[in-house]
Amino acid sequence: MNLTAIWSIYRFEMARFFRTLTQSFVSPVISTSLYFVVFGSAIGSRIDQVDGVSYGAFIVPGLVMLSVMMQGISNASFGIYFPKFIGTIYELLSAPINFIEIVIGFVGAAATKALFIGVVILITSALFVDLTIAHPLAMVAFLVLTCVSFALLGFILGIWARNFEQLQLVPLLVVTPLVFLGGSFYSISMLPPFWQTVTLFNPVVYLISGFRWSFYGLADVPIGLSLLAIAGFTALCLGVIWWIFKTGWRIRS
Repeated sequence: MNLTAIWSIYRFEMARFFRTLTQSFVSPVISTSLYFVVFGSAIGSRIDQVDGVSYGAFIVPGLVMLSVMMQGISNASFGIYFPKFIGTIYELLSAPINFIEIVIGFVGAAATKALFIGVVILITSALFVDLTIAHPLAMVAFLVLTCVSFALLGFILGIWARNFEQLQLVPLLVVTPLVFLGGSFYSISMLPPFWQTVTLFNPVVYLISGFRWSFYGLADVPIGLSLLAIAGFTALCLGVIWWIFKTGWRIRS
């Protein structure tokens, strides 16, 4: 394992993040505050509690998951797409490093950035509501796994994209609707039976449900299914990345 190569890629990607640290820090704080104003005040005034938890506190896990998913995808996709765009990716491919080291460097940096944003949102949320974390180790595990798995997805999208517009296509048209319809701001038990069944086909439901369980011990689906879902998603992304580097799809052509 070429640790020097991994550290070089990781440090380069993190340097770009720290150059815009103020923007990276202020943006999630403002966004989180707006969510609490809109959802916490407007809707929270009509929904007192959900399963015994105040509505403002109930939406915190959904807010965190929404942000880390989008940040993981966007940071990883741009991180690998830009070398493709300017042609420096061929220097990486010709260097004495393998694809595992390349993936660890880019995905590790993207996951770190997403994790940082997730922590910022948690701290900001604590200013608005009283947070309780029933299972702190599980919370950290779910947060880290989500950051890594969606950074892997972003890495795949960055290789797939042929232009900057396509980088935003899947996050905006696929991931965001899935998150909003995946129980981020409500419990799926509040839906009619038919729509509860339909919602269970949304993979994001299992991630948000497991993450919310780590806070309040409440889950829309069994915690075992949540762990299985995120493990399966991570394995699928790793398999796709292995195939991409094996065939050179949209990398060498």
